[in-house]
Amino acid sequence: MTARLGSGVARLDSVLDGGLPRDAITLVIGLPGSGKTILAQQCAFANGTAERPALYLSTVSEPLEKILRYGQTLAFFDAGAVGTRVVYEDLGGVLGDKGLGGLLTLVRDLLRTHRPGVIVVDSFKALYPYARGSGEFRRFLHDLAGMLSAYPVTSLWVGEYGEDEVAVAPEFAVADAIIALGTSRTAERESRGLRVLKLRGGGYRSGRHAYRISAGGIAVFPRLADPGADRAAGSDGPGLDTGDRGLDGDRVSTGIGALDDLLADGYRPGAATLVAGPTGVGKTIMGLHFVFGGAARGEPGVVAAFQEYPSRLERTARAFGWSFADAGVTLLHRGPIDLYLDEWVHDLLETAEATGARRVLVDGLGDLRDASLDAVRFRECTYSLVHRLSRRGVGLMMTYEVPELFGLSRLPEHDASQVSDNVVLLGYQNTNGTIARTITVLKTRAGHHDPRVQEFQITAGGVRLTQCGEGWPPGRG
Repeated sequence: MTARLGSGVARLDSVLDGGLPRDAITLVIGLPGSGKTILAQQCAFANGTAERPALYLSTVSEPLEKILRYGQTLAFFDAGAVGTRVVYEDLGGVLGDKGLGGLLTLVRDLLRTHRPGVIVVDSFKALYPYARGSGEFRRFLHDLAGMLSAYPVTSLWVGEYGEDEVAVAPEFAVADAIIALGTSRTAERESRGLRVLKLRGGGYRSGRHAYRISAGGIAVFPRLADPGADRAAGSDGPGLDTGDRGLDGDRVSTGIGALDDLLADGYRPGAATLVAGPTGVGKTIMGLHFVFGGAARGEPGVVAAFQEYPSRLERTARAFGWSFADAGVTLLHRGPIDLYLDEWVHDLLETAEATGARRVLVDGLGDLRDASLDAVRFRECTYSLVHRLSRRGVGLMMTYEVPELFGLSRLPEHDASQVSDNVVLLGYQNTNGTIARTITVLKTRAGHHDPRVQEFQITAGGVRLTQCGEGWPPGRG
């Protein structure tokens, strides 16, 4: 693998399997507004030193004054470093007076004067109109690439290219790496994603990786795949424990007496449980019992919620004598409207790792699915989340709301039931004119369970079965 240079964005470096190719040419492409200039400046400020500064060359696409003005609004921009660690130069005047030949001369002089470690040309595509035909532009490319290869400098060429131009524009043949930034739109929602289209001398993570632009710059959320595949690629990713504990270990209580009764073989650390049922049937309450019950046993937990506001969840928890203010349970709330699936999974895994969580509740898998713009990506993320937590011995409970109030005709179509170790159905039934809640264990992987439909009640003391069959201890809760 070729030597690498950090891009200034840690998770982008993991996508690139270590960073940008050092002393090579990387093209950063994308339509206007995709964040190319921000990424280039982030790289410049991360790598520029007084001895080997970053040289940022603007052409005629965007005035240097505007680049600087907007750059100063970003957290990574260090005004004190401008002119020493990061040097900005405007090439527009030379291009207008002397064309591409004059630009080559100026770049050579700047390389000799500053001896930069990083050089950025923004925008590179804007240089093409200054050539008298494709032949002259190709000669310019050859001369510029040869000049840069003679110096130990890492180059970023930024341009407003579409991915359809990769096969025809000659600069893409010269580049050692190509990073494409873009935005996709589904209905009224937009999401940003980047792809590595080319990387000489090493591997990289394929596929589309989500990213966000904020005052802190660009943040990348690499596409999560099977943890075994990640390990083979040399990157553990967040929340991945290299010890394969699987579902080994002593069985423990779910925190829900009624569910413990129905799971004849108990609940193993690292198991994933899907709780599906209609609105108001008690899915969230069961999930809170699971997490707070673990906290009472000294097992920290995380509650990931979407529709339920923190104040409402706190009120529900207090009804059973719990509080999120107490140590042991962390609330991760994200609204489903502007939610990036990959960002959320990274946040959840990192929160679980930072808090030492042993139990996680994802309250509202349907909300997460609806917020996702790609059904295939949603299935991949669900699969990855389940397996990463399982490998760390972290128990997972996921709730899913179904439309049927009486009698569930089918399970969710997003494969959560297939990757879950336990599937629990909650519902309603009409008993002599009275609506009663019911619970059924539909599936227990590699274990036994009571498959009968049981009525249950939610009381201040918890979830209790009201119809205990023969052989099941009555009154247990």
